[in-house]
Amino acid sequence: MDVADGILVAYVTGSPRPVRMRSRLRHPLTAVAVTLLLTVPWLWFFVTYGGYGAVHVGENITAGMAVLVAGIAILGAAFLLAWAAETAEKDVPRAFAIAVLAVLAVAPEYAVDALYAWQAGAGSADAANLAIANMTGANRILIGLGWAGIALFSIYRAGSSADAAVEKRDGFLADTVTLDRSIAVEITFLLAATAYAFVVPFGGIGPLDTLFLVGLYVCYLLIIVRGEVEEPEAHVGVPAYFQNYPRLPRIALVLVGFVFSGAIIFTAVHPFAEGLETLGLQYGVPEFFMIQWIAPLASESPELVVVAYLVNKARSTAGFNALISSKLNQWTLLVGTLAVVYSISAGAVGALPFDTKQAVEIWVTAAQSFFAIAILTNFEIDAREAVALLALFSTQVFAEFYVIRTYAEPVATEISITILYAYTAVYLVLGAVLFYLRRDSLQRLLRTTVRDARGAFSSGEN
Repeated sequence: MDVADGILVAYVTGSPRPVRMRSRLRHPLTAVAVTLLLTVPWLWFFVTYGGYGAVHVGENITAGMAVLVAGIAILGAAFLLAWAAETAEKDVPRAFAIAVLAVLAVAPEYAVDALYAWQAGAGSADAANLAIANMTGANRILIGLGWAGIALFSIYRAGSSADAAVEKRDGFLADTVTLDRSIAVEITFLLAATAYAFVVPFGGIGPLDTLFLVGLYVCYLLIIVRGEVEEPEAHVGVPAYFQNYPRLPRIALVLVGFVFSGAIIFTAVHPFAEGLETLGLQYGVPEFFMIQWIAPLASESPELVVVAYLVNKARSTAGFNALISSKLNQWTLLVGTLAVVYSISAGAVGALPFDTKQAVEIWVTAAQSFFAIAILTNFEIDAREAVALLALFSTQVFAEFYVIRTYAEPVATEISITILYAYTAVYLVLGAVLFYLRRDSLQRLLRTTVRDARGAFSSGEN
């Protein structure tokens, strides 16, 4: 007897049991319990083999098992993280809740880059280049796959959901995702970080870069944490259930959700990425390519899962806010802290060095960010713009993959650098044209940021 039959029997016989069973299965706590169960296999491996860093692919777990078990745990943790952030919107400014979500979701990327920076400080010749490659790969994935993919997914989902952020417009690929203008602060700070990134390759990533980039992020946090607590959106399911709790238990649940999901993501992503790398190497994918693209894709997966979840709930604006916040903290905190880790490991204040290829990687990453911000200056991204971001990103990655599989060193590196310069020029030209065409929108964006910053500090004084 299926559920529908059970309801029919209950209606005819007056028996409440099937209805009660159906009600229990739909209860928000059932969803939480099922999601927690997804993390149990990984927790078993984690505890059995001795904690963080003790689970090694090829030693105590196979590559396929690592991808399966750690991947499922990351999926469950991503949902818990999203629910905690949505519940928190009742007590803190939405932008701050999303910023916390973004930091926790990309924490594994910090761990991977910090490891390479530490090895570089200890004297490893290649580790510094690997740190930059991993960082630039993660940043470009976030825009090339994240921003573009979520925009297209939002437009696709709007056909079957009432997403007020998506507008149907006449023309080829003209449907548009509109963003809340409250995201002006994030976009403006991201623009400032992007402009600064163009000078980072000169002399390596050093203390001055740390002061500027980390200081920029601290200023951003001071603005958003002073913002007003908005009336939370009409949630359903788990967040709606927990938002009805009394304030103190609700805050405790949010903190537990953040800590637990963050811990699962932080500990599971490395074995997940290591498993993917091992599988890739078995199929002939070059190691450097794996570190720049496959490992960051694994570390960005919690963020992409969370945003896809928000879009699926017709919360495209919140999803984009999370992506932009993630890009901002990676482009400031992540880059800025590399010099700190390197200096601590080296035992002296210094700048993280890297070769010419990685300098160009930073420039093409900054140029991609420049173009992406130009798209968002009018607080919109349409399907054509999303396709452009996706096409530019994917063709560059495939072109470099072809080069490193076809040519030997040092020819492969020389051709790759030429390709990167070409894409840097394309991104900069497209971005400059868009900024010129949307110069009025850019002025409104900057005015909105100044207004919101003044409002945040004036409200904090009252």
